[in-house]
Amino acid sequence: MEEPLVRYEHLGALFDHLSLGVLIISSDRRIRFMNRSAETLTEHSAEEVIGFYCHEVFLSALCNGKCPVPEPFETLSGPTRLQVQMIDAEGRPNAITKIVTPLYGPDGKGIGCMEIFHDDSAFWDLINRVRYEDRRLKMILDNLDIGVLTVDRGGHINFFNQMAETLSEYPREEILGKTAAALFGEEISREMARFDHFDKIDAKDGKGGISREGELKTREGRVVPVRVNTMSLKNEEGKTVGGLTTVSDLSLVYELNRAIRDQHTFYDMVGKDPAMQKIFNMIPVIAASAATVLIEGATGTGKDLMAKLIHGASPRKKKPFVRVNCAALPDTLLESEIFGYVKGAFTGADRDKPGRFQDADGGTLFLDEIGDLPLSLQAKLLHVLEAQEFYPLGGRKPVQVDVRIIAATNQGLDARVREKRFREDLFYRLNVIRLEIPGLKERPADVPLLITHILKRLSAAQNAGVCRISAPAMEILLNHDYPGNVREMENILEHALIICQGETIEPGHLPTSLLKARTRQTFDSGDIENGGHSPERSGGEKGRILKTLEEQEYHLGKTARALGMHRTTLWRKMNKYDITVDG
Repeated sequence: MEEPLVRYEHLGALFDHLSLGVLIISSDRRIRFMNRSAETLTEHSAEEVIGFYCHEVFLSALCNGKCPVPEPFETLSGPTRLQVQMIDAEGRPNAITKIVTPLYGPDGKGIGCMEIFHDDSAFWDLINRVRYEDRRLKMILDNLDIGVLTVDRGGHINFFNQMAETLSEYPREEILGKTAAALFGEEISREMARFDHFDKIDAKDGKGGISREGELKTREGRVVPVRVNTMSLKNEEGKTVGGLTTVSDLSLVYELNRAIRDQHTFYDMVGKDPAMQKIFNMIPVIAASAATVLIEGATGTGKDLMAKLIHGASPRKKKPFVRVNCAALPDTLLESEIFGYVKGAFTGADRDKPGRFQDADGGTLFLDEIGDLPLSLQAKLLHVLEAQEFYPLGGRKPVQVDVRIIAATNQGLDARVREKRFREDLFYRLNVIRLEIPGLKERPADVPLLITHILKRLSAAQNAGVCRISAPAMEILLNHDYPGNVREMENILEHALIICQGETIEPGHLPTSLLKARTRQTFDSGDIENGGHSPERSGGEKGRILKTLEEQEYHLGKTARALGMHRTTLWRKMNKYDITVDG
């Protein structure tokens, strides 16, 4: 087996848990790996197919008679989705959804592809039997692990299952009666209302409707990648009375693709704070240009992610993204690491070695912690920015490069310029476009949004069953200052996921250091004695919450809205006043 492909085989076991078949195909189009789910779905054993050309075995069964991987192999640029029909040993047709995604080696070159597929037959059989008035089937749909919603002839939502609530973060009573534009935007909403189009049966697979990838915007403003499948709903007389839409969360697919390509997309951007929204709106414009970018922000705010987002949205996205941490290497090694050296430049230099600038040629060079770059190298970097050429260590001939520079620092470069520790001319050369990322302490409204986003991403990556955080644990997370910002939050949640063996994260699953810090904070603020507030105020607020809970029949979402506060704020206050809701 080609060695670079081995690192992808562990994904087979992960997808076995999801009942997803996986084939790994090498660049010469031979089958190199097959997981157990693939054996079950294709009725072939791994021993029968490994080493054979994939088209010899599966061209008709899984590829509709035509190979989805183009010639030459390297032109497969991203995931391709196929709907195929496979006939089993008993002659029954099975509807198969297949995704083909390229695989890359450490050098960024294509080394093969991965095919992921699953059997949709049972689901489509259920959908084909749906009738608008059948409440029993609606109960079944309400318990599926896939989002399902229906709309009437006017395009208004009249059914919204539990998974749709989970994906969108909307309680059904808030979304019923609205158009699908509230979730998917105007374009997809209009397509979902084209009932005449759904009635046209596709001659190829016998199913009508539309299937497309898109975006779902949650109640909290997060954007989730989804696949939307829509078909018409008919009554007993065969008259179209509305439409049914299934919504599949593609976050796991994007997470897999990001792990394979190490490329980030706009789905990684989270934040409703005005300062963050301003940055998000600027990124597409910045990415399209060739300008140098300077990113400033405290440790752990996501400067590395921001640089990858800019590169991933730029015309250079298919070229290398090379990172250099200017603070991680001693001064004596930094110059040779960045600019490379020629044979004989120093003792032990027995061959030419290209530097990071040459590695990044045509792409982006990310200089992290540039404030720690020695003055001796700052002049050389300035020359590269001005002339797009440099001399390797010990070299006499200039090397031409085409590199975009993105620099980042957790130190104010203005202050370092005043202290004569950073060249003023280099600062102005870097400071063409400047992005300042605020810390979490400066944008507290983003904390619950980030907790939800990170927990979902980590759960998908680790195939964890955790789906929620208890109110006491959420209170601790929401009241922590996060001096390490988003990186610290990720570490805390990853710790909790590893320790938690159930579906709910409790305070005991959080790091001990966080619990100790919370205890000290509570003691210092006087919460142990009187709850950190006056008895008069606590009595009034507690009474108002209890009264509103009773009025809203103890529905937390409705109570939070009636009180004019976020649901997580209501959780905190209920925990503070020892208010519990049974059931």
